[in-house]
Amino acid sequence: MDTSTLSEKGWVVIPQELRKRYGLKKGDRVHIIDYGGVISIVPASEAPIKDSLGMLKGKTSLVKELTKSRRQDAERGK
Repeated sequence: MDTSTLSEKGWVVIPQELRKRYGLKKGDRVHIIDYGGVISIVPASEAPIKDSLGMLKGKTSLVKELTKSRRQDAERGK
């Protein structure tokens, strides 16, 4: 576990090993997220929509499965 010290200005140094692992370099933007007692630093994507294209690819169409599920619910009277 790496440890950093918070500066007077609120700056935190991300250890070099983690910067290399996540491809972070000077000027990159990050999100600071509060998970109710846990603070996370998450690299910000410059093109979130483009970066997420294809991440749900699979053999099953999500739209077809949702339609099938809705049809089944309707047949059961839900």
